[in-house]
Amino acid sequence: MTIKASDTTNAQLELAAQALSLGSLVAFPTETVYGLGADAENSLAIARMFEVKNRPANHPVIIHLSSQDQVNYWAVQVSGFAKALMRDYWPGPMTLIFSRSPNANDLITGGQDSVGLRVPSHPVALALIEKFRELGGRGVVAPSANRYGAVSPTDAEAVRAELSEYLTDDDMILDGASPAVGVESTIIDCTKDGPVVLRPGAITVQMIEKSTGLSVMSSEDTLLRVSGSHKKHYSPEAQVLVDGNSQTGEGLIAGSHLKTPPGVIRLASPTSVEEYARMIYSALRQADTLGLETVRVIPPVGDGLAIAIRDRIRRSAAE
Repeated sequence: MTIKASDTTNAQLELAAQALSLGSLVAFPTETVYGLGADAENSLAIARMFEVKNRPANHPVIIHLSSQDQVNYWAVQVSGFAKALMRDYWPGPMTLIFSRSPNANDLITGGQDSVGLRVPSHPVALALIEKFRELGGRGVVAPSANRYGAVSPTDAEAVRAELSEYLTDDDMILDGASPAVGVESTIIDCTKDGPVVLRPGAITVQMIEKSTGLSVMSSEDTLLRVSGSHKKHYSPEAQVLVDGNSQTGEGLIAGSHLKTPPGVIRLASPTSVEEYARMIYSALRQADTLGLETVRVIPPVGDGLAIAIRDRIRRSAAE
């Protein structure tokens, strides 16, 4: 396993692209969280990625592309409103769900008739995927670079701590600038007559409706399985409690306007919703590093990105 310097060079990116083409795994930063990448057309590599993550075989993964002109290789029936979303928010923290083409196999889709695609905006991610494309690669599947259900990593050290015992010397971890968003991409179902948000993220309902001119449809009746949709997810070893009064010995994650009670270990004091999203996962990981048994989290209020943060907190606290 090779950990690259933060000033990732073209030569290092080319080595990583070659590793992907040879069937190895490459962890790399995106603008959301770190992903664990494998060649989307290499079933053996994808199967090993599932093994490293201990991820259920029926849980679909997202294909990362370097350009939207690759969409038609993986998807069919691309709607007009999906094209509007791609135009406005790709590259960026948005995954679109389409009806799959024959090129998307069951390992990727979890046996469903749909496939998730996105074009990340992190410069390291984009450069890696483009160099892989130059070698003939069609896309990179890249769920978060952690064991299934655990807290998503937002730096290379967290990836190393989580996965090093499962990776080989041929696998790689690319170090890069910290994710600008910090929580996973918005997932939007584009197989219906209008957009359906299956996982909230930085691309908000308001942004989707402005782009498409359509109202976002309810997701209550959806049967699609998507990344991060299990009731309990994003969970540290410590117990996560939402709201309430902090007790002595607990960790606390809350906005900077809230004071830290005596005897409570402050893990994060974000000054904005955006900073909250960037800090939440590292703060949860810090709780485990410190050996805390309990973390109290006071979620942000409001719409937009705050909805995504509350979703992640709710799942991390689920029994």
